[in-house]
Amino acid sequence: MNSQRVLVAMSGGVDSSAVCLLLRDQGYEVVGMTMRAYDLPHQFADGATEPDYILSAKELAATLGIEHHVIDVRKEFRATIVQNFIDEYCAGRTPNPCVMCNRTFKFRLLQDLADELHCDFIATGHYVRKQVVGGFHYLLMGDDLRKDQSYFLWRVPQATLARCIFPLGEMEKPEVRKYLDEKGFSFRAQQGESMEVCFVTADYRDFLREECPDLAATVSGGFFVDSAGRKLGQHQGVPFYTVGQRKGLGIALGKPAYVLRLNAEKNTIVLGDETELATQTFFIENAEFVNPETDAIHPELSVRVRYHSIPVACTVHTIEGDDRLLVRTQLPVSAITPGQSAVFYIGSRLAGGAFIANQRGIGAFIRK
Repeated sequence: MNSQRVLVAMSGGVDSSAVCLLLRDQGYEVVGMTMRAYDLPHQFADGATEPDYILSAKELAATLGIEHHVIDVRKEFRATIVQNFIDEYCAGRTPNPCVMCNRTFKFRLLQDLADELHCDFIATGHYVRKQVVGGFHYLLMGDDLRKDQSYFLWRVPQATLARCIFPLGEMEKPEVRKYLDEKGFSFRAQQGESMEVCFVTADYRDFLREECPDLAATVSGGFFVDSAGRKLGQHQGVPFYTVGQRKGLGIALGKPAYVLRLNAEKNTIVLGDETELATQTFFIENAEFVNPETDAIHPELSVRVRYHSIPVACTVHTIEGDDRLLVRTQLPVSAITPGQSAVFYIGSRLAGGAFIANQRGIGAFIRK
């Protein structure tokens, strides 16, 4: 019988519910933690003072007879993750708040509470696996590649990963639902998927307008331009566009146009053909590799430039006099988007990651 304590991140949904049951069946003493980060109106039933996902987590904890803690970080979450989300769009970058939150909030809070409650391990419902190689703790893609979430976890520190358990890494989503159903939790087995960005319910542009009522007036009046700098028409403001966008541009050029680059300083947006989005060379910054001495130069290194994109073979190079690194890919990748993550793999093993940097000056490095 396993008597070790494990702290589980409980969201009240399908995956974390299955994790609690799986670990309990394996003999662990399960303790639950639910992070209250951001309240949305639709999460509250009439008269309820807590959102539905917290009530769901509490109900499961009571049913299983496990200890459960709610950590209220709404103020700090808004001041950091939400504000960063807004600031990045205003700077002409496209943020990934989940990447930021996993390091700054979710896994940090899990580790701190695990220490406080004397829990040996931390567990989450992420569809990833883990492997120790040369003393380093690596994440592996989940067996269910459609649900693999390794891309979002590249910033989780080694000390935290060493204590992590990922019970769903070798399962597929239908298996998880079936398991809950067989355990008598049919209602939970049929629950829908959670949102990717927990504080945005619809279009991020509407969120920006709600949070910053004066933003639209402040950033409007800039111009769409072509690659040669010729003005094509006015746009609504850099924060309301992202690299690779085609729909909703509000301009008719007689042919499909795509956002190639954003310049928040000049308030200009460069439009062009879809073929101009493809590249085999781009800059990254703030890179972190699990084993800095070997992973960045591994001959089988590949990179994902967005969630669910197929890893493409690549090499990483330093640039004299520049804090950025240069990535070259064997095959073209499309819509390189500053602010998003470039995540590196060696086979199915997550080797590291970085933020895609401003691509100013990249032309000098593109092989003709």
